[in-house]
Amino acid sequence: MAEYTFREVIAQAMSEEMRKDESIFLMGEEVAEYNGAYKASKGMLDEFGAKRVIDTPIAELGFTGIAVGAAMNGNRPIVEYMTFNFALVGIDQIINNAAKIRQMSGGQWNCPIVFRGPTASAGQLGATHSQAFENWYANIPGLKVVVPSNPYDAKGLLKTAIQDNDPVIFMESEQMYGDKMEIPEEEYYLPIGKADIKKEGTDVTLVSFGKIMKLAIQAAEDLAKEGISVEVIDLRTVRPLDFDTVLASVKKTNRLVILEEAWPFGSVSSEITYMVQQKAFDYLDAPIKRITTPDAPAPYSAALFADWFPKLEKVKEEIKKAMYVKS
Repeated sequence: MAEYTFREVIAQAMSEEMRKDESIFLMGEEVAEYNGAYKASKGMLDEFGAKRVIDTPIAELGFTGIAVGAAMNGNRPIVEYMTFNFALVGIDQIINNAAKIRQMSGGQWNCPIVFRGPTASAGQLGATHSQAFENWYANIPGLKVVVPSNPYDAKGLLKTAIQDNDPVIFMESEQMYGDKMEIPEEEYYLPIGKADIKKEGTDVTLVSFGKIMKLAIQAAEDLAKEGISVEVIDLRTVRPLDFDTVLASVKKTNRLVILEEAWPFGSVSSEITYMVQQKAFDYLDAPIKRITTPDAPAPYSAALFADWFPKLEKVKEEIKKAMYVKS
């Protein structure tokens, strides 16, 4: 075991797979000469050369289309977006081509491609640079959507995503790139579509994913001191979503709280709520609770942003409500 940052394991995962398969290449803005906007491809240009680590113009629609065409012709591109907010410029290629070409071609073409970059907010970046798009992409048949919460999960899931024969949306966070964790020296892969129980508990189930998992774990640790046992589930993948793990936990704890950094309407938490009431309604001892951002664009003001973003105290308050415990 050795300690690595999130950005380092992203580079490790890509490099390890690129050494095995010459059809894999990385393209995006500043991925080569600058070592990546967040230094997540540091050293890769030196190792693999300019034909496999490619700096692109600021033209997401263009280089996303190039990657889709390359994938249809036997390559396995990795596309880095400086942020998924910018992927909106290329979203037509993702949704109408990458996600659909296998079905529309009757299985003649696969589209093995990874679209990766940061999602959601990262402080004072304004409304147009602070959007969470996990539920957007998860709504599209043909796409897989992975949102890791820590370096260990990120490396194992990214390696699996690169080997997948379908398009994978791989969502990171600017605020996680410096996170450190001990990583095994031996090679490993993690399955897409399998949630992970980060903390076992008996009183209430708390489900989350991505960088806001830190808030979920902290809430569980704080409430343990008050005698409330919280089971914390990290979805890791929101499409396919591991409903079985969530349902098994709810049948044990009889309560569910969902924490998500996203707007509430049509969110991942909405889908989980529907599935749990459909398949485990009789096991529930309390209404399902969820914590999301407000139904409004992210403010730029530091004071307003702090009020907009889900708070630790709010998470603990909703858990206590599910337990019928007064705060």
